[in-house]
Amino acid sequence: MKAAIFGAGSLGTIMGAYLTKGGVPIELVTRNKAHVDALNQHGATVTGTVNMNVPVTALTPDQMQGPYDVIFLMTKQLDNEATVHDLEPLLAPDGVICTLQNGLPEMLISSIVGPARTMGCTVAWGATMTAPGVSELTSEPDALSFGLGVFSPVPERRAHEVQQLLETMCPVELEPNFIGARYSKLLINASFSGMSAVLGSTFGEAANDKRSRVYVQRIIKECLDVADAAGIRVEPIQGTDVAKLLNYHGALKRMISFAIIPIAIKKHARLRASMLQDLEHGKRTEVDAINGSVCRLGAEHDVPTPVNDAVVELIHQMERDERTPGWDNLAALPA
Repeated sequence: MKAAIFGAGSLGTIMGAYLTKGGVPIELVTRNKAHVDALNQHGATVTGTVNMNVPVTALTPDQMQGPYDVIFLMTKQLDNEATVHDLEPLLAPDGVICTLQNGLPEMLISSIVGPARTMGCTVAWGATMTAPGVSELTSEPDALSFGLGVFSPVPERRAHEVQQLLETMCPVELEPNFIGARYSKLLINASFSGMSAVLGSTFGEAANDKRSRVYVQRIIKECLDVADAAGIRVEPIQGTDVAKLLNYHGALKRMISFAIIPIAIKKHARLRASMLQDLEHGKRTEVDAINGSVCRLGAEHDVPTPVNDAVVELIHQMERDERTPGWDNLAALPA
């Protein structure tokens, strides 16, 4: 297969290193020329919970030459429509775009390249770019996994090839209820990434501090209430039934849920939200595709989402330089 990772940033660099080390010839594509040069000259360097250096092939988008059997899309969703239109001519006739983005991006992608050329994949691990060519893996090695799914009949051979390719890095769970798997990841991103960006903290810090954990819990509850109203069956994450574990309707279950939250995120406690990293670099974030997705779906089904609404507004204020990430932002969240 001819394969590429388009948007090889913090996550894509680590994924590219693992796949290349496993014998998969894959191109790491990014607009960041300094990153491309560092990758080609020094290889992909992975630090954090794993340490390795792997020689890789890195390109800028203008250097791509199709046809590609699979393009793993890992850019931010800010310019998805234009990006997918640019990638479509580079696909083989039976090639697929497999999106590893946050939120629910498959609908837009399938409207451009066709449902049978669209796959989705959830990423159950995190990373932070620390320098050109260097990415820190912030999840424990035994907590790495992908959830792979389709919304329509992608050719079985191609879907199997994509699964095998990803298994070079870590376990791949085939998700028959992919919208439920997508929503599970959205729930985690909305709660932990949302609060990480608001506070300027790691996931673990947001979960361990009881003041912020209240809001992590409330975001999770809002997400689960919206899913229930929308008829979405939230899938387990790495074998853990998040809905059963963290949902509540009475005081006792609420207390148990509150106590479990730091334990549930323990293996990913070092993660810093990509939205926080964007804010620190003066970039726009994907908050509208993450917490904003919950807000829009909640509005469609008449389910209030006050904490998600507040997170969206706070992060937009940070994008406009009207406030900065920090613990004082707790005071701006609804009581």
